[in-house]
Amino acid sequence: MYTLEEVKAFAYGCKKCKLHKERTKVVFGQGNAHAEIMFIGEGPGQQEDQKGIAFIGPAGQLLTKAIEGINMTRDEVYIGNIVKCRPPNNRNPMDDEMEKCLPYLRWQVKLIRPKIMVCLGSVASKKIIDSNISITRERGKWHYKKGIWILPTYHPSAVLRDVLKKRFFWEDFKEIKMKYDAIKEDKK
Repeated sequence: MYTLEEVKAFAYGCKKCKLHKERTKVVFGQGNAHAEIMFIGEGPGQQEDQKGIAFIGPAGQLLTKAIEGINMTRDEVYIGNIVKCRPPNNRNPMDDEMEKCLPYLRWQVKLIRPKIMVCLGSVASKKIIDSNISITRERGKWHYKKGIWILPTYHPSAVLRDVLKKRFFWEDFKEIKMKYDAIKEDKK
């Protein structure tokens, strides 16, 4: 069994797809290695690529505010992406790129063992929950797979582009908090 640091080292040396050719830094993910909540987006953007830290641009700032809005911090959760290298021009990752990178995410999930996973946006939701999922129709609805509660919600960047999504995004975060509290209560 690998450790999270070993899997991270493998990802840092990865050249399985063409995304490695243009990356500045691998954005493996960060946060609590024993987090009960894991947030997953599709891939890093320009600022994340420069710093090697997931969700630090404007979308990341909104994500941080939403996490703080449910009385948690980024240090208490784990934040990552399907692909660990920035797709050119912030395009969505291609299927072959995601397939090559998914083993890293699977290892992250296996090692962190979250109770709740939040899919940020359509790409992550389709890859993790169901390839036919509609984020507009399914956001805010819980799914249960392999012992993990999974909630699809809008990607923070979509919320920044369309202010009408903000209310739904916040409702989803209240759902996350209720599920988290219920899980903690069940442990008692």
